[in-house]
Amino acid sequence: MQVPLSEIKKMRGKPASAKTILFLCIACFLAGTLFTGQMWTSPSSHESTTLPVVRHDGGHKRKVIEDGPGDVMEEVTKTHQAIKSLDRAISTLGIELTASKTSQTGGQGQHLRQHASNHSIQKAFVVIGINTAFSSKKRRDSIRETWLPKGDKLKELEKEKGVVVRFMIGHSTTPGSILDKSLDEEEAEHNDFLRLDHVEGYHELSSKTRLFFSTVTSMWDADFYVKIDDDVHLNLGMLVSTLAKYRSRPRVYIGCMKSGPVLYQKGVKYHEAEYWKFGEEGNKYFRHATGQIYAISRDLADYISSNWPILHRYANEDVSLGAWLLGLEVEHVDERSMCCATPPGLLFFQADCEWKARSGNMCVASYDWKCSGICKSVERMKEIHNACGEGDGAVWNVEI
Repeated sequence: MQVPLSEIKKMRGKPASAKTILFLCIACFLAGTLFTGQMWTSPSSHESTTLPVVRHDGGHKRKVIEDGPGDVMEEVTKTHQAIKSLDRAISTLGIELTASKTSQTGGQGQHLRQHASNHSIQKAFVVIGINTAFSSKKRRDSIRETWLPKGDKLKELEKEKGVVVRFMIGHSTTPGSILDKSLDEEEAEHNDFLRLDHVEGYHELSSKTRLFFSTVTSMWDADFYVKIDDDVHLNLGMLVSTLAKYRSRPRVYIGCMKSGPVLYQKGVKYHEAEYWKFGEEGNKYFRHATGQIYAISRDLADYISSNWPILHRYANEDVSLGAWLLGLEVEHVDERSMCCATPPGLLFFQADCEWKARSGNMCVASYDWKCSGICKSVERMKEIHNACGEGDGAVWNVEI
């Protein structure tokens, strides 16, 4: 019987799309692989004993004896681990692809391309940026006289241990001013600055932080990037050993996690102009690391560098960083040794760094919560260093 042409057209239907064909091909391949694997390892029903199976791989024989459910579970575990590794690789590739696209734009991307072309990217374990300002020369000197190595020692620390430390600062509103020239002289003497293409200003800290991560990732390929204020005491050896514990983990955000109130009243310090975004008056911020010191892993720094044009800046720099990472698959590490109190430790939620040092449990960083740093740090930094410091040779003995 001849089928009418109109009926044949109805039976044909719409042609399948390329995506559908590709999906069916992959599904068939996986199903075939599974079926072939089962046929390969399963003995015949009439066999009374389990026979060894010999596979050939590149001319070499590999003997695989299937002993039962234990081998299946082992293969499942290996497959699960492989999937996790693949997920990390895909995440990293996605970040790098975004970075490549962003680098084609102008503005900051153009500046970083020129910066990278003039400096080969160096390998490091951690890059530490000490946030500072034009008016903070005495603070910088107090750090150089205590926990920060100077001159050749600083270069040796970078070369031997992969620990890079720089004071990070931008420029004045009028480049080439007396402020910039004074900084040029200080840089020539100490060679411990990272100069950012940024106009200095307290209310621009979120932009400065964003630019810091974009700049350092174009100069150093490090496992971690750390931001610290210039009125905080730091034990470099303890920082390095603490970060080393998280080296194998992807997307890590480390610091003293807090959730402070959203200050909606105008005129107060840390006033949040966009308080309405956080709900009713009196609400708290989401959990984020305090701004005195925090660390992020390479993949998170790359994310910030790649997406800087669309990262929103809130009034407070530490809130901004927390917001940038909030919607990502990030491990938040609440590391309380990064917020020890300086003597005397009067606040119940801050352990006294001197007391901890005497018990052999050194702090990573110490400061006074009420001052958002060490109160009168210029006068007290040496005192804090003598009481809470780990010793000048500690960082050299840390195994990374």
